[in-house]
Amino acid sequence: MPKVNLSLPAVRIREIRINSITGYQGDAEELVSASPRGLKDKNRSFSQCLGCSTSKAACMTVLIQDGAVISHGPVGCAACLHEFAFTYRVNSPLRGVEKPAPRRIFSTNLQEKDTVYGGAVKLAAAIREVRERTGANAIFVLTTCAAGIIGDDVESVCEEAEEELGVPIVPIFCEGFRSKVWTTGFDAAYHGIARKLIKPPRERRADVINVINFWGSDVFKDWFAPFGAKPNYITPYSTTESLAYSSEAAATVQACSTLGSYLGAVLEQDFGVPELPSAPPYGIAQTDRWFRALGKLLGKEEAAEKVIAEKKEKFIPRIEELRGKLEGKTAYVTAGAAHGHALLDLCGELGLNAVGAAIFHHDPVYDSGREENDQLAQRVRDYGSVPNFNVCNKQEFELVNALNKIRPDVLLARHGGMTLWGAKLGIPSLLIGDEHHGMGYEGIINYGERLLDAIENDEFVKNLREHSVNPYTDWWLEQEPHYFLQGGAGIQAVQGGAGK
Repeated sequence: MPKVNLSLPAVRIREIRINSITGYQGDAEELVSASPRGLKDKNRSFSQCLGCSTSKAACMTVLIQDGAVISHGPVGCAACLHEFAFTYRVNSPLRGVEKPAPRRIFSTNLQEKDTVYGGAVKLAAAIREVRERTGANAIFVLTTCAAGIIGDDVESVCEEAEEELGVPIVPIFCEGFRSKVWTTGFDAAYHGIARKLIKPPRERRADVINVINFWGSDVFKDWFAPFGAKPNYITPYSTTESLAYSSEAAATVQACSTLGSYLGAVLEQDFGVPELPSAPPYGIAQTDRWFRALGKLLGKEEAAEKVIAEKKEKFIPRIEELRGKLEGKTAYVTAGAAHGHALLDLCGELGLNAVGAAIFHHDPVYDSGREENDQLAQRVRDYGSVPNFNVCNKQEFELVNALNKIRPDVLLARHGGMTLWGAKLGIPSLLIGDEHHGMGYEGIINYGERLLDAIENDEFVKNLREHSVNPYTDWWLEQEPHYFLQGGAGIQAVQGGAGK
């Protein structure tokens, strides 16, 4: 069965589609070598938390300027939507958007009675009201666990509303229980967008390149200019029209392969837009490959070589200077899959010794099926393996355990709430929300300067360590981080009836 199938109302989850896992402990090289042979996910006998696919689907739909979003479920499930509305507003200067449109976020507010009698009628009424109040050009309906459990026929309600109102009503099936891999929510959002919004191309445009991204700064405008092209960002600050004709672009590139794996494959397989056969440009060697792959895809190899030569002449001296100051320092990385691998690339390029990582899931292969897109494999080839490589679905108790034992010189994180654990242990910690900040040759300098600043200015975290309280017991900190992972002592004890 093909990985991409737009005839289905719901996207096939990552565990089934590309064999993604959330449980592994070992080293990066071992994981890379095992991935082509097939991986078996390892369960945990104790789990502290899980990310929700609904929040990831919200991340991609709330940020569409002329759309509206309905969370079909209890009102509490809509809380995560407002987080992204805030990010959308405060990050708009990074993208050069002076006046981002107000976000339109609603909830059907399912009550106990609705879980007995069904919420379909309530949803239909909500869609009509949202259209009347906002005039949105598309309405996205995000399903929650409650809606999935009671079995509301969301697809039929949306189809009937679409026929009545004359605008796309996009059902997105992203219940939290659907998948242990929370990034399935990205896939669910893009699946709905591809089914309902993207249209067949009217023409093929050589001057437009799709960029599947979160909300990072507009670095691609300058990068694409030498190739005579401009970026079409998907989906932050996009419109229903720019999404509809993303099918006309000359190519699609990824800022994060975890995020865009599915949509990149859809645009290529169903709409004929080739996906760049390269992992995102983090580190010198991979940035070289990325620009050369882009030049080859666009038939402009000479332009690519010129860009590479000019940028290396400008930025390499400063990179080497930073490398000299950071050489031999140790670093630990915690982030989502592809961006975590990107941060490991930056560590390798800057001379930091990556002594461990907590990566939220692992995709053995992306939807394109191309080996060139495998960023972890590329990292291992370019800079060597990473020990203490933990794949976990944001289990903070494992992160604290590992940091307490390893005590790196610096912690690099992608998600808010993770750096506080390093700080409490007296470890300088760096969180940068702009995922484009570390891309390209100039991105190495951006991160190098921030890392050097964090390491050299460690007085605050040292003081915090002396006055903070660690909620985890001494017993837990004495165990191995993978104690509760299948094969660890904890799960064996539970299975044997002697769990603590």
